[in-house]
Amino acid sequence: MNAEIEEVAQRPSRDPRAAVERIFRDEYGRLIASLVRRFGDIDLAEDAAGEALVTALEKWPADGVPPNPGAWLTTTAGNRAIDRIRREKLRDGKHQAAVMIEDDTPHEPTGVIEDDRLRLIFTCCHPALAPEARIALTLRLLGGLTVAEIASAFLVQETTMAQRITRAKAKIKGANIPYRVPEDEDLPSRVGAVLAVLLLIFNEGYLSSGDGDPVRAELTGEAIRLARILHQLLPTDLEATGLLAMLLLTEARRTARVRGGELVPLEEQDRGGWDRALIAEGHDLVRACLAANRPGRYQILAAVNAVHTDAPTAAATDWSQVVALYDQLARIDPSPIVALNRAVAVAELDGPEVALAIVERLPLDGYHAWHATRAELLRRLGRSAAAREQYDAALAVCDNQAERAFLLRKRGQLAG
Repeated sequence: MNAEIEEVAQRPSRDPRAAVERIFRDEYGRLIASLVRRFGDIDLAEDAAGEALVTALEKWPADGVPPNPGAWLTTTAGNRAIDRIRREKLRDGKHQAAVMIEDDTPHEPTGVIEDDRLRLIFTCCHPALAPEARIALTLRLLGGLTVAEIASAFLVQETTMAQRITRAKAKIKGANIPYRVPEDEDLPSRVGAVLAVLLLIFNEGYLSSGDGDPVRAELTGEAIRLARILHQLLPTDLEATGLLAMLLLTEARRTARVRGGELVPLEEQDRGGWDRALIAEGHDLVRACLAANRPGRYQILAAVNAVHTDAPTAAATDWSQVVALYDQLARIDPSPIVALNRAVAVAELDGPEVALAIVERLPLDGYHAWHATRAELLRRLGRSAAAREQYDAALAVCDNQAERAFLLRKRGQLAG
């Protein structure tokens, strides 16, 4: 249990239900991973975890939060799972499952990955599943993200994502894909999807969807913890190194990113509040990647973050280097999201008119960052009416409260 959870558990809560739900959400990934390892059934694990939450909501507001809420949830969920298996045994004669309940032999060896959650990520990233399904399922099970949050990350409708997750779970069950410890030879073919999952977990924490906290430090911290384990596991994988560097350099700016409930853009952040230890660690990792000279997507993104965190002021940022890095990234990943981020750097180097011409060609209508970028470029060009329309469009699809506050302020500052 981390210090934050301990603090939540020990303080008197004005809203017991919110405290229970917060603890459950923090513990969800660990809980699911331990239940899947024990029972080998994803649906059973999710159902048992849900029943444990219901029990906690009934008991904790009256009895108080137990000293170790994570252990309490694990024990309660485990008991609910056993109850369910026993009921199934009586109804269907699932003798094998019944034997498993009573089996006192040691658990399966942990193999090369000792961390339950990281092992489950590798398991969910089975080659039999489509890449997007692997990521979505892992975010649901390990990141504890809701279907709506995952849909937002993928820029798809919630119903589409729900169907995708359901199909992935059905495929695991129908194809009898076992929950097992990945072997050494499994790791290289699955690491790409694992890296993508860790980045999405981090992003959800760094700019959370929904009406809760605008930044969820438990998610960014968990993504970094798992990325550290992965880097130790695969020290020669430069993309794993690059991802860890990127996360560290981004996390270093987290506390300066929201002020008074409003998102603070990079150029307005108090750089004295950045975490210098994380920046130094991230820069060391970037230098290691540069020395190997085999650039990949995450290494380049880490290098972009290294340029930003190396500049003493926003005005001193080496934008030509940032644009050059995005040019390099676009050759590897020619996606409209990369093009949008490159355009932001182009605006600083060549001016907003050049950048706007790039942005307006991108097929990102409905994506809040695209509308927000257009609004900013139009504002800088003095086209207030058009900028206002774009701020409105961004606000219509943005559900992060801190970002909404920022967009509303910028909209309110428009002339006319």
